[in-house]
Amino acid sequence: MRWSEVLQDKSLRELPYKIELNEYGKIVMTPASNRHGYLQSKISYMLRQNVPDGEVISECAIDTEKGVKVADVAWCSDKFMTAHGFETPYSEAPEVCVEILSPSNSHQEMKDKMALYFQRGAKEVWLVSERGEVRYFDSQGERERSLLDFRIIL
Repeated sequence: MRWSEVLQDKSLRELPYKIELNEYGKIVMTPASNRHGYLQSKISYMLRQNVPDGEVISECAIDTEKGVKVADVAWCSDKFMTAHGFETPYSEAPEVCVEILSPSNSHQEMKDKMALYFQRGAKEVWLVSERGEVRYFDSQGERERSLLDFRIIL
């Protein structure tokens, strides 16, 4: 299945799940929680307030070598937006991709997803626990703070 087919499939529009495609074109669904949605909106708001030169996108679809992955939140510089606009899915990853962890996410799954984002050009990936703890990573490993020069406190 292709991402354009997922977007056009009316039966998938009202599902309470985050939808991604794996490397075989199969749909992968993750159930949503209200806490997850709260953290997603709070992070989006804080990014908009603290990093005005760019755009914030929730549920940002990124085409990777292992299918379309969807970052919970992404920050895109003005330069990125000029180059890519709102193409869906993005052929390159925005500079910052944020993943809010769910109980169903394994450590290996997040490690693999981060590697895919970095392969597509992300500068940084943030992992956010359900308790609101934020960990910042670049392609070399964990960092103490974001490259955007501010800390999110949830």
